[in-house]
Amino acid sequence: MFKKNKKKGLKLACICLALGVCQHISAQSVKSQYHWNYLPEVTSPQFRNDTISIEGFGAKGDGYTLNTNSINAAIRASSKSGGGVVVVPAGYWLSGPIILQSNVNLHLEENAFLQFTDDFNQYKIVAGNYEGKVSARNESPISGIELENIAITGKGIIDGNGDAWRMVGKGALTESEWKTKVASGGLISADGKTWYPSGKSKLAHEERRSFLLAEGKKLTDFEDIKDYLRPNLLVLTKCKNVLLEGVTFQNSPAWNLHPLMTQHLTIRDVKIKNPDYAQNGDGIDIESCSNVLIEHCVLDVGDDAICIKSGKDEEGRKRGIATERVIIRHNKVYKGHGGFVVGSEMSGGARDIFVEDCTFMGTDKGLRFKTTRGRGGVVENIHIRNINMNNIVQEAIYFDMYYWTKPPQANEVQEVPPVSIETPQFRNISIDAITCRGANVGIFVRGLPEMPVQKVSMTNLSIVANKVIEIKDASGIVVKNAFLHSNDTETPTIYIENASNLRFEDLKFDKNISPELEVNGRNATNIVFSNSNIDKRKLNFKHGAKTDAVKIH
Repeated sequence: MFKKNKKKGLKLACICLALGVCQHISAQSVKSQYHWNYLPEVTSPQFRNDTISIEGFGAKGDGYTLNTNSINAAIRASSKSGGGVVVVPAGYWLSGPIILQSNVNLHLEENAFLQFTDDFNQYKIVAGNYEGKVSARNESPISGIELENIAITGKGIIDGNGDAWRMVGKGALTESEWKTKVASGGLISADGKTWYPSGKSKLAHEERRSFLLAEGKKLTDFEDIKDYLRPNLLVLTKCKNVLLEGVTFQNSPAWNLHPLMTQHLTIRDVKIKNPDYAQNGDGIDIESCSNVLIEHCVLDVGDDAICIKSGKDEEGRKRGIATERVIIRHNKVYKGHGGFVVGSEMSGGARDIFVEDCTFMGTDKGLRFKTTRGRGGVVENIHIRNINMNNIVQEAIYFDMYYWTKPPQANEVQEVPPVSIETPQFRNISIDAITCRGANVGIFVRGLPEMPVQKVSMTNLSIVANKVIEIKDASGIVVKNAFLHSNDTETPTIYIENASNLRFEDLKFDKNISPELEVNGRNATNIVFSNSNIDKRKLNFKHGAKTDAVKIH
């Protein structure tokens, strides 16, 4: 009897485990209540009128005095008395790390320049977060943990002194800039191609040292590579009711703004600037946050501009906090690896995100969705409209599930893993009213054989690019009412590989010339073109693609 029950229990456990995996995979697949006429709400912090100046605590705006203690004392005093406004007057204020407190608005007046010291000894090593994983980092110049009602406002500038922290490749600088960098101090790599700010940075990079806080690792174990642990300029962790408004954030050691597991966050009329060579010089990285509004901001940075994240791989899945209920509107992006970006650390998922009325000028990519096997996480219910793009270096609209991994060649035989909690998903995404003049590729979609990019609608497009459309391992893609102009006459205007259930409707081409189409792979099925001036004689079928896979109406 005991043996029978044991076997029955084992079988039940296996069923439960299987169900658990399935439930985890589909846990975020819920119908959203939000749409363009019913957007998420974001609340703003409220502050008392009580105002104090950092000068009253001994701070001096002479560009020489280190004001760390004075600024922190003013913030603590304001919070302790019930909160209010702490003023940074016009002047040149040098400081070490600043720790925000609840119910305090740190207000920088016009011509206030708050710069953080390049003395690395002022920043202690702490348990921080790097790309979704617990890591050793230097203390951020500005930080706050589990706070409520906080703000940084005004018209001043916050400078992270990032050039002192970042190693730089010679190829990223002009000859004059490189000579200036070398003359400033630091060390040069043996091959003469990389500048390091210090011996600790050089050691860490050359030995490829990890700064993840793995089991058994202590913060003191990282002392010999301390300078390599570049901090993000502003990190707010598990905070609620946050406002960043009017201020310029610039020259960050790593990312600029990093809200983490924070709720009800408003970033308005903020300017964010980094050199285009700034490694990890992201603009705004929203990670596992909810009820977020980003509007009227200007970004010119060295990596992703406005980026949605939610943790990386197993750690992100265990955290299980999606970034959700986000509104992004009326922003301008100049340089950056992407204008609006999701991923690649999105293991906790992302949903109910609304992006509209933005302009991207000269970014590497425009709308960028990136992930890879092992991440897991579901990205869904993303709504984008009214985006202008100019001189996009690579792809204007980009979905890729092979981030930092080598994708297979066309129809290469490959081992396809089973779908599991480690399988990422992109689905239920609408993109409308996109104008792009100048890109290498207009639309690029590449899913996984085991998990295609699913249900993406792209309507009302006007795209001028070298190549127009490439779709691989995708299902349920709709392209409707689009003007497409290709500058490349050597490659197909539309390339489809192992994709199914695609619909192209009302496509228009320059001078009404029928485009070249290539359909590749035996898994390419149910591809429909309607009202699109497609000439069957310009259809090419390769690697087992069936001629009846394409229907033209």
